[in-house]
Amino acid sequence: MTAPVAVVTGAAQGIGRSVAELLATRGYSTVLVDLQELPGENAFVADVSSAEDVAALGERVRAKFGLVDVLVNNAGISLLQPAETTTADQWRRVLDVNLTGPFLLCQEFGQDMLAAGTGSIVNIASIAGLQGIADRAAYNASKHGLIGLTRTLAAEWGGRGVRVNAVCPGWVKTEMDVADQASGGYTDEDITSVNPMGRFAFPGDIAAAVAFLADPEASGFVNGVALPVDGGWTADGSWNSLRLRKR
Repeated sequence: MTAPVAVVTGAAQGIGRSVAELLATRGYSTVLVDLQELPGENAFVADVSSAEDVAALGERVRAKFGLVDVLVNNAGISLLQPAETTTADQWRRVLDVNLTGPFLLCQEFGQDMLAAGTGSIVNIASIAGLQGIADRAAYNASKHGLIGLTRTLAAEWGGRGVRVNAVCPGWVKTEMDVADQASGGYTDEDITSVNPMGRFAFPGDIAAAVAFLADPEASGFVNGVALPVDGGWTADGSWNSLRLRKR
């Protein structure tokens, strides 16, 4: 029996790497995609915001693996910048990577899934796609848009056998978090003090949710969801003194 094929973007580090590793342990042939070169014959370099790169990636993956069963759109960039000082170029770059890229990849690999009548797409959004978070206008807009894209494709493609869902992580301990904290935007305590579970997410927490949504046996009737994996962050309307009093 041929192993199912999963394409994971942004696979060099953080959530993407954890997702690829977990799917591999679940029996998937994992295709790793990133801007930086990765070792291994199943690794490809591509800029997800480039229509040309995505088309070339699709051709290469199709030639080597045939049908892709799972697409995980994880590649993304952050921008901590007040709205009034965010430049048009900064805005476009974040939207290009975080929203246009997933759209292009959904088109590229979704066409084969639709032809086969089966497949699962998992978009890595964010709780920033469910709430407004200050100093992240471009990032928030891109993730809100990604959830909108997820729901629209779920509506269009679900009846044709292709499920499309999103995972919405809270703050995760990754290289991106290290870089964002280095800019002075926030501290560990800023995150842990407002999270009901009192910690950051681990990349493995997000990978487990992705693996669930990828698996047709585990989640075959789950379509169009934006699943928060945030320790209850978006569920908690408490103020800090009340929240911390319960610990």
